[in-house]
Amino acid sequence: MDWSWQTAWDVLPVLLQGFKITLLVTVIGSAVAIVLGLVLALIQRAPTRWISYPVGFAATFVRSTPLVVQLLAFYIGMPWLEPLYIGIAVIGVHYATYMSEAYRAGIDAVPVGQWEATTALSLPTRTRWQQVILPQAVRTVVPALGNNIIAMFKDTPFLSVITVTEMVRAAQIYGGDHFRYVEAFTLAGIIFLIASYPTSLLLRRLEVRLAHY
Repeated sequence: MDWSWQTAWDVLPVLLQGFKITLLVTVIGSAVAIVLGLVLALIQRAPTRWISYPVGFAATFVRSTPLVVQLLAFYIGMPWLEPLYIGIAVIGVHYATYMSEAYRAGIDAVPVGQWEATTALSLPTRTRWQQVILPQAVRTVVPALGNNIIAMFKDTPFLSVITVTEMVRAAQIYGGDHFRYVEAFTLAGIIFLIASYPTSLLLRRLEVRLAHY
């Protein structure tokens, strides 16, 4: 099929409208994943096994299950909820399990001497975590968190299976209505590239900068 610049021009506003949904899901889903991921990481370090083990098992189960399956399960099981809300919640929780592993690695990377120093100073648990452990751990895992956010952004097209009209579904609908898929999907791919590639470069620079602190 020949490329049509007129079709590309016509489909661009449709794709940008869908991109707003893609961006909304990414921003809110990332906030959910970042906060919930830290909570999961801390709970899994709890000394009480009847808390840490079930949470760890649940996180592993979610992380090991395809995102599409989770989306469809909640979409079918909770038909009274708005598909967009389901998509944000599911993708946020799904990536929270990955974020928790990044946090866990960062916490484990804190030198033993730092832990011993907080014990020797008899710091309260809250002070120990807020002022000593977490600042060092988070600094280490910022690049990993950023990469997970980019991965989430690229996974938003999966929301099309639950009828959320994000950018790729908007391209699919336009292509079906006008029998012109090449321009729609090509521009969708270009928009994804324009949005994600500069972010990847910024994360790389951030990783280099943090390595010198």
